[in-house]
Amino acid sequence: MRQLIKILLVIFFILSVYNPSCAVIKGELEYQIPIDYSKLSTEELENKAGFYYGLALKTSNGKVNEDMTSALNLYAILSNKNPENTFYKIRLGHLYDIIGKDRYAKGYFFQAIGTDSSQPEPYFRLGEFYYRRELYKKALNMYKEAYKRGYSGNYDTLYKIGDIYEKFGDTEAALKYLKLAAQKSPNSELDNKIKRVENANAINKEYYSDTRIRLMEI
Repeated sequence: MRQLIKILLVIFFILSVYNPSCAVIKGELEYQIPIDYSKLSTEELENKAGFYYGLALKTSNGKVNEDMTSALNLYAILSNKNPENTFYKIRLGHLYDIIGKDRYAKGYFFQAIGTDSSQPEPYFRLGEFYYRRELYKKALNMYKEAYKRGYSGNYDTLYKIGDIYEKFGDTEAALKYLKLAAQKSPNSELDNKIKRVENANAINKEYYSDTRIRLMEI
């Protein structure tokens, strides 16, 4: 009897993954697809997924609502249809990040990196993931990987790198990246931050200069 139950569960799981009209199951989460999307083209699915993705970012507030459910289901279908497409994986990772499903978020980001490690966005998204959880060393590593792969002109990447260096007390490095960010998108909030870091940097230089003088006098 137990063997029969196991077989039935396996069959149900296979059907749920490959039949778009069934539930898409991810770990402990089950999102019901309200309609059958199997007859839609990839382009139509992408348009719908993008539409619900935009709504989910605005309306979910960290919760699994209808917009979030639709976006997750549609990108899961697209990812199953085209496993080599990293864009779908990045979107799924971002959505899972928003609703606090850390394991699935990281899983999709790392899948995207494993599929194509040359793209900057999955590294950036991982940086955002770690930054929000105050894992700043990991976040810095991911932002710098994104920087190396094409995000050297991305404002958010530059700002976050500078901000983390400020948190670490490395004011020289912080100023370098914050000033680069200011070149991309100048704003008063960033200007004030740069002035604050410049003041801290001047104090640091004065401290180390005084320390060297005292050491020479010993």
